[in-house]
Parts: sequence; C-alpha cells; structure tokens
Amino acid sequence: MSTAAQRSARGALDAARPALARLDASRGSEDLAADLIELWMATEAGLRSLVGTSTLTGQPLIREARQRQLIDFGLANSLAEFQAVHDRLQNTSYRPTSTDIDAARGAFTKLDTALMGDTGVEPPVLGSRGPQPAAAPAPAVVVAEGAPAPAGKQRRVYPLWLVASVIIVVIALAVGAYFVFHHGSSNSLEQGVAAYTAGQREVAVSAFTRAERENPNDPLPHIYLARMSREVGNFTQASQELQTALEKDPSNALALREMGANLLAQGNYELARRFYVRAVQADPTDKSSQGYLGCVLMRLGRPTDAANFLTRAGPGAWSNCTPAAPGTVPPTTGNPPLTTNP
Repeated sequence: MSTAAQRSARGALDAARPALARLDASRGSEDLAADLIELWMATEAGLRSLVGTSTLTGQPLIREARQRQLIDFGLANSLAEFQAVHDRLQNTSYRPTSTDIDAARGAFTKLDTALMGDTGVEPPVLGSRGPQPAAAPAPAVVVAEGAPAPAGKQRRVYPLWLVASVIIVVIALAVGAYFVFHHGSSNSLEQGVAAYTAGQREVAVSAFTRAERENPNDPLPHIYLARMSREVGNFTQASQELQTALEKDPSNALALREMGANLLAQGNYELARRFYVRAVQADPTDKSSQGYLGCVLMRLGRPTDAANFLTRAGPGAWSNCTPAAPGTVPPTTGNPPLTTNP
C-alpha cells in the first residue's frame, strides 16, 4: 500500500469526522441517518483511494480491497456490516438503531486505524534526549482554611464557608441529575400512556419519542409506537418499532405479542403463530397471547390445538374467532392493555 494512497484515504475520512462525533442514538432518526450516510460515503471514498478506482462501490469495492490484501478479513467483515446499514437507510422509513451506530463507528475506526499502520513517519523513540520544555510552576493547591498545605506546594486559603457552599452546590447538582436521568423516562412514558389512553395521539407520540431518548434501553416506548402504527394500518412502521424493541429485549413478552398482533392483522397466520408461541413461552400467564394464539390456530385449520389455548385464555375478544374462509378478512387483534396480566 503506497503512502500517498494512505494519505488520500485518510483525507477522505477526515472530512467525515464531525459526523462521527455526532453519532448518538438519542438524536433524531433523520439526522442520525444523514450522518451514517455521510460516514459511509467517506468510507467508500477512502477505499477507492486505496484501490485506485473511481467506479467501484459497495460490496465489489470491499472485495477488490480484500483481494489486493489492502485490508484484512476482519476489516472487510466490518465494512460489509456498515455497507448493509447504508443499504437499509435507503428506505426513508427505516429508523437507525444503536446496532447500526456501533457497526458504522466500528468499521470507520478500524479503517482509520489500518490507514495509520505504515505511514513512513518515524515514531518517537522513548528515552531520547531532545530539547526539554521548561518545568511548569508547581500548581497551587486549594485547601480549606486551617488545613496544612502539602510540602513544596503553594498555599491558597479559602474560607470554610466558601468550601462548604461549593460542596452543597455539587451535591444538589448530583441529586438533580439523578432524578432527571433516572426518573425522566418513567415520567415521559407515563405521560405517553395517559395521552394514548385519552386518544391524544400526537401528544402520545411526542411523549413516547422523548421516553426513547431518555432511556434508550427501554423497549416499551417502541411497543406503544408500534401499536399506534398498527392501529392506522402502517404495518411496516409497526414492524420496525417492534424489531427495535426486540433488539433491546429479545424475550420481551409484550413485544412478541404485539409482533404477533401485527402479523395477524395482515393475515400472515403462520408467522403470527410463531410469535404468539414465543410470547406465551415468555409469559405463560398472558391470557391475550393465549387467546390470540388459539385464534391463529383456528385460522390455520387446527381446531383441537386452538380449543386448548382458547379454553386456557377464557372469554375475551378472541372468543368469536372462526376458521378462515376464502375471501374473509383477518380477525381483529383487539387492543389488550400493554401489561403481562390484562
């Protein structure tokens, strides 16, 4: 690999470092998608500089760099993952996830590190005796009034009342930060649930979106947003929200149940059955999952198995489920409360 090619490739990466610094799951999905696309474009430009081509893109470009042994196998895999993220972002309704961010940051950083490998610059030799900077003056040590200063240090005395005031302010800020970061998500989520229950959809969406930012690891805001999307027939958006929820908690019974409901509403009975089965396994006490699993089994022509789950669930919105007939619409999935024991 020539040094000139490396310098050109690093120059391409340098242009996108501000976008790298902005990567954060708490940012808006549109801004985050724009930064990820910018990072991929810079990564591709860097690879093209290494390969010496202006035409290759995507997987062919990665393969060419690997075949020429300009990148190793691990870096090639990381770049392929990042390229897959870029492909998903071509769908304007796709919402980038924390996994996408990690893939982008990992590939960009690995390529950047690889480009620094053989730059022709002589590294500094440890222990060399070049010109030494003048010794900095000893830092002043802040001590409270009446406390002895360490030997050889300058003494700067502050009144005890001032030191105590600073400590009180620091404690107050720490307590405030705790309540903001540890309780903010709960409040936003509760506000969203209240607005959703009252039929205030726009308020609910705003609150659930805020709850996502405040607690990125909580799947429940995504589950609520998925249900709201399903209610208006936006099954694609509902599926994306539920996929995000399951990435955060793969065994979440509510997310599994809502995924089954989303598929049932579309008439995809077999796939809905699989998710309802997983939901029942995750929470055997959830009557809604049992009831709708029975309904799906009835639609799949398995009345004996269906009766078993319908009996376990007891009466509910699923009780009137009948076998599927040609041309019939899927049964309603209802809206059981988003708790495991409705």
